[in-house]
Amino acid sequence: MKHLLSTADLSREDAIGLLDVAEEMTQVSTHSVKKLPVLRGHTVVNLFFEDSTRTRISFEAAAKRLSADVINFSAKGSSVSKGESLQDTAQTLGAMGADAVVVRHNGSGTPYRLATTGWIDAGVVNAGDGTHEHPTQALLDSFTLRRTLTGSPASGPGGNARGTDLAGTTVAVVGDILHSRVARSNVHLLTTLGARVVLIAPPTLLPWGVDTWPAEVFYDFDNALDAHDFDAVMMLRVQFERMHQSFFPNTREYSRLWGLTAARYHRLPDHTAIMHPGPMNRGFEICAQAADSPRAVILNQVENGVAVRMAVLYSLLTGQEGAL
Repeated sequence: MKHLLSTADLSREDAIGLLDVAEEMTQVSTHSVKKLPVLRGHTVVNLFFEDSTRTRISFEAAAKRLSADVINFSAKGSSVSKGESLQDTAQTLGAMGADAVVVRHNGSGTPYRLATTGWIDAGVVNAGDGTHEHPTQALLDSFTLRRTLTGSPASGPGGNARGTDLAGTTVAVVGDILHSRVARSNVHLLTTLGARVVLIAPPTLLPWGVDTWPAEVFYDFDNALDAHDFDAVMMLRVQFERMHQSFFPNTREYSRLWGLTAARYHRLPDHTAIMHPGPMNRGFEICAQAADSPRAVILNQVENGVAVRMAVLYSLLTGQEGAL
């Protein structure tokens, strides 16, 4: 694997292979020294043009646990704020010997451009580009869900999920699908792994062409609950920062119609996993009862993100796609 730009590029075998390597990476947390020497001498650059907490820290922790050198680059306070182009920034990083570049950018397609223009001879990992994709988030979501559904611990070492996919499961993705790169990556990956995906959102928060996606679409949350017994419900944050017009009447109306309220939470089957990529807006898209319930695997998603990103960097920089 040279780059990870989109979950649409992953075959079923590729995806299961990465998830299985992530299972091996969870063992590192049991070591007295939580490090592996496999990427010693490699340099990983976190190139973030957008603010991020979870993703940036997760990639940094993943690279350091594999003994790589890490350079954190933020557009704020850098030469980018003085007008430096993406090409010049990339070529500067290449001259410094970057082996992998983890890029987050508000422009859709930026990681693809870095990977294909020849500006830099390094592996590129998409850490979120505009409203396009966020492949490692989808991988950690599937990793968490696979463990939960096989009866393994939702996080931490151990588990018997290796080699399995998500065939026969039904996953709801609810909320701001239009602006969500997480939703797009999850639709691709969950489908590849054999899951049925159901999208639930107001019509104004669904993208053009959604009818061609491999997913069933509902405009009414309660109707979807009547039609399916969900194995997982993934709530999405409404991305007000990307909105330049009104997409629904008001926040109270949105919460009433499309939020995971206490009433809807109690309608879910006992085995349904509650997921959220974060950050959450409690009381808006998800009630506190659901967010704090024993069925919520939201913090497990965060924890598993480090192991999954370790697996991606390991596969990217060593060329090995099997277990350690």
